Amino acid sequence: MTPRTTDPSAIAAHSAHLTEDRLAIRGLAREFAMHEVLPVANELDSTGGEIPMDLRDKMGELGFFGIMTPEKYGGLGLGVFEYVIVAEELARAWMSVASIIARGNKGEGSFPPHLQDRMLPASARGDCLEAFALSEPGAGSDVAALTTRAHRDGDAWVINGQKMWCTFADGADFIRVFARTEPLDPAARHRGISSFIIEKERGTLPPGVHGNPVRKIGYHGWKTWELSFDDCRVPGEALAGEEGRGFQQAMTFLDVARVHTAARAIGLARGALEDSIAYCHQREQFGRPIGHNQAIRFKIANMATEIEIARSLMYEVCADIEAGVPCSTPASMVKLYASEMAERVTSEGLQIHGGAGYTTDFAVERYWRDARLTKIFEGTSEIQQRIISDALLGRAS
Repeated sequence: MTPRTTDPSAIAAHSAHLTEDRLAIRGLAREFAMHEVLPVANELDSTGGEIPMDLRDKMGELGFFGIMTPEKYGGLGLGVFEYVIVAEELARAWMSVASIIARGNKGEGSFPPHLQDRMLPASARGDCLEAFALSEPGAGSDVAALTTRAHRDGDAWVINGQKMWCTFADGADFIRVFARTEPLDPAARHRGISSFIIEKERGTLPPGVHGNPVRKIGYHGWKTWELSFDDCRVPGEALAGEEGRGFQQAMTFLDVARVHTAARAIGLARGALEDSIAYCHQREQFGRPIGHNQAIRFKIANMATEIEIARSLMYEVCADIEAGVPCSTPASMVKLYASEMAERVTSEGLQIHGGAGYTTDFAVERYWRDARLTKIFEGTSEIQQRIISDALLGRAS
């Protein structure tokens, strides 16, 4: 079912950060999410269907894959603020669609110089999207523990190892893979990691790469892969950036990635809130709508308040990022709070729906499943707590 939508701007404080241009972008993204994305999500998510290509094409036409890409490369030339505004609206309908925009939205320097003029405009159009192969079976939160190796062989690199949690490995146009190009130094484990761009045909895995889809409980709409690199041979020019600086490359995107996750979490929570408000008007018990019951009303009040707190913090972190203020700790804070909030709020939304919420007939179960993931990817809640506590107390020995 498609619920009646409650405009959160009607119940929340109006943020001074929302300029007329940003409000217009939000309105465009909201209309697209509710009329184009939500019906598709309601149809396909519960059956394991994938994000349709025509939906991706429409997103490309609207510029959603190039929000932060400079105008000279065909992007919109906007900032992280507009990026998270769009992400929240898309996640309110289907988190996977809010996530796929991160597979574009590349900035200058995202590609080696010989690829930039070709791949950056294509990325902004949605015609050249990325899969990210960083995590491994034994290296998730501890990125410096990765063991995938790359060694030179003449003018080429040969990659061997295992990767885990590589979403979109089949559908992407290239895979950005991180591998160790120098022996592990126990005193500086982050050193000696490099990144490579492996171009490939969409719908396939590269030669020398084999994999199996992970059996997920959510985050449907695309596949997440476990990959094996078996003498995967790539050109020498596939090296992305300076050799041995891959760890630093991976870390540089985390502030924006964590705010993006906060936006997705807020969108999921908003979906649960708006659907629950609609359900409160429709569902009757004991001769009256359940929205007349104080217990339900107070749940709705708390859900709305938590969402507004998370969004307000997110906007402040976005403002700092755009002002060039170091904000790794606040980015961890908003990622931590928003993801924990999303699980609470979507769970309350499912409770309001009662037994109906535990079926796939209502979208609230999708929001609940996907909200649980926001506490895990882009750094678990525990990793965020460690970052925050280290900033306040100093690093633990």
